[in-house]
Amino acid sequence: MTETIYDAVVIGGGPAGAIAATDLALAGHSVLLMERGGRIKPCGGAVPPRMLADFDVPQSLLVARARSARMIAPSGRAVDMPVGEIGYVGMVDRDEFDEWLRERARMSGAERLAATFEKIERDDSQHPLVTFRRQRGGELESVRARCIIGADGARSSVAKQSLPDAERVKCVFAYHEIIKSPDNDTDAFDGARCDVFYQGRLSPDFYAWVFPHGETASIGVGSANKGFSLRGAVSTMRDDLGLSRCETVRREGAPIPLKPLKKWDNGRDVIVAGDAAGIVAPASGEGIYYAMTGGRYVAEAASQFLKTGEAKALKTARKRFMKDHGRVFWILGMMQYFWYSSDKRRERFVTMCDDKDVQHLTWQAYMNKKLVRSKPMAHVKIFLKDTAHLLGLREATR
Repeated sequence: MTETIYDAVVIGGGPAGAIAATDLALAGHSVLLMERGGRIKPCGGAVPPRMLADFDVPQSLLVARARSARMIAPSGRAVDMPVGEIGYVGMVDRDEFDEWLRERARMSGAERLAATFEKIERDDSQHPLVTFRRQRGGELESVRARCIIGADGARSSVAKQSLPDAERVKCVFAYHEIIKSPDNDTDAFDGARCDVFYQGRLSPDFYAWVFPHGETASIGVGSANKGFSLRGAVSTMRDDLGLSRCETVRREGAPIPLKPLKKWDNGRDVIVAGDAAGIVAPASGEGIYYAMTGGRYVAEAASQFLKTGEAKALKTARKRFMKDHGRVFWILGMMQYFWYSSDKRRERFVTMCDDKDVQHLTWQAYMNKKLVRSKPMAHVKIFLKDTAHLLGLREATR
């Protein structure tokens, strides 16, 4: 395959890479989608209905629809946040969801290749070589690419080889277990509710979760503390919730980046997307919708580069994403910094979630993926309440 030249080689077949490959193929470009296979990212699987509409994803891929979220404080106090008339939180299983996206990319014209990326090499040719192995221990093979898109997750090999300081990006490590759901709903587990635990014993600096997936459920935790036992925390949750006897379907772990990279492209012919670009929402850890959005922006930037030959077109992907979502990411980052720092603050944070204004604007922002401006006084009220809680002027419990 050494003499084969593709317009774009997309490395990584998660939501970002699959969307980028699909959009580029539909735009008439020759695309190779390289996915190593057998890799499923630990993920709660929550997606807003807007994702289905924006990316033409069928409802049939939803394995559950959550109608509420429950926030659990260190004291055990639980605050329920019903979605109400706004809609629902869709739940997907990444095993089936990601494969559907990859197969749609193939049907759109992209070529699929099961292989492990090794490195980018440059010689006297105008276009770089993408080197890979089809199987462990197999021979090295290469193809040429006019544009390389790295969508190979956090700790991206493409980013490390092409972008300055990419290896220094801070990450939370996530671990979850997919289990068979209990036969009947209880107060501890509800197939139509997402549970989020803000408790230092389960995560000293992030949160733990129980998300319904229909016949299965995701029980997971994230933390940047290398000495903290993620498996131990999940085991504790399963014991506490009466889920220890449920069959374990699979276990997965992976790093999740904490902030977008300062540069997504090398100014020449390489650009990154999804987790490789660091676009996972702080505080919430939400990544699917943002990965797909970023993948689309990257595809449009890459297409413009391929048509014009002007490498500056690649920079437009990050500029667009930060213009559309940068403010939300900044606010969520501040939330994580302040509210996840101690159990005392986590207790106050959960108390804030009991406020109807907070609930309304939270769900509006989640569903629409932008800050809601329709109720300016509600924002003022929330700011004042937030400040009061942070300074300890309000009691942590009512």
